[in-house]
Amino acid sequence: METKFVKVASIHDIPSGQGKMVMAHGKPMALFNINGEFYAINQICPHMGGPLSEGTLKDKIVTCPWHKWSYYVDTGLPDHEDGHSVASYEVRIEGEDVLIGWLKRAKRDL
Repeated sequence: METKFVKVASIHDIPSGQGKMVMAHGKPMALFNINGEFYAINQICPHMGGPLSEGTLKDKIVTCPWHKWSYYVDTGLPDHEDGHSVASYEVRIEGEDVLIGWLKRAKRDL
């Protein structure tokens, strides 16, 4: 069964190097644009509930604006050993529409 993708934004809604909070599948998600590539992770930082879409984005790492926890936006994995992860989601572009599917499966490098 194919995952249902839902439209959450236009490619023009989020400038490169920025994020935006969107709703998909009843969940708040942080959607990021990095040089025309879009990535979606959980909006809520697991530390204290900070809004990840408002965090600082450098390369593919977003840093929570509240307490500086950081995550790769393409996998949801922490950028340091023993950190907590956030969920990451499939993203598809159709024309100028940005669509979000369901959970990705991320693996740590061993």
